[in-house]
Amino acid sequence: MEKHIVKVKSVTNLTPDVLQIVTTKPENYAFSPGQATEISINKTDWKDKKNPFTFTSLPENDYLEFTIKTYPSHKGVTNEFLKLKKNDELIVHEIFGYITYKGEGVFIAGGAGVTPFISIFRDLQSKNKIGNNTLIFANKTKADIILESEFKKILGINFINILSEEKLDGYANGQITKDFIKTNSNTSDQLFYLCGPPPMMEAIEKQLIDLNVSTKSIVKEKF
Repeated sequence: MEKHIVKVKSVTNLTPDVLQIVTTKPENYAFSPGQATEISINKTDWKDKKNPFTFTSLPENDYLEFTIKTYPSHKGVTNEFLKLKKNDELIVHEIFGYITYKGEGVFIAGGAGVTPFISIFRDLQSKNKIGNNTLIFANKTKADIILESEFKKILGINFINILSEEKLDGYANGQITKDFIKTNSNTSDQLFYLCGPPPMMEAIEKQLIDLNVSTKSIVKEKF
């Protein structure tokens, strides 16, 4: 089983509970935008406790970057990440993942489910191929929006936010509904990329099917 030890270069808080962790990159280490790996911490009690996380760096970068939601109350790996310091070691394992870019479409994400889309959008931007891709991003509050200013810069008016627990000008309020999807996309001939908590994914997939979107046009990844 493939595994590499990498050193932490920096740890930054992007939101109150989301970390951006940058590490060194093993030689000849290759992945595609949207893919993930399992990570464990290179410490006695944590080496065998692996969790899956998406690469948010680009394949050509000379470092690895991960954007990780932490759950302090779980007392698990992500809680330990909050204690990471420069030069601490992580272990990255095999690469996997099912979300890859298949063409222009509507990306629908809930919370940390946006992470596979970060590398995809950065990759498209680096190639000047953003086109008419749209991101519908559901969060509880504005403070929870990961990389809001970067997404605005990349996508402009095609970056659509909806907040379930806060009402603010310029942000939709509530849950993603069938009408909301219909208003913000062309459902007749469109790819839909989904990533988020399983209940949200199931609800949105059902809404898309009700809107006569073919299951072949739905690309999804649970996290």
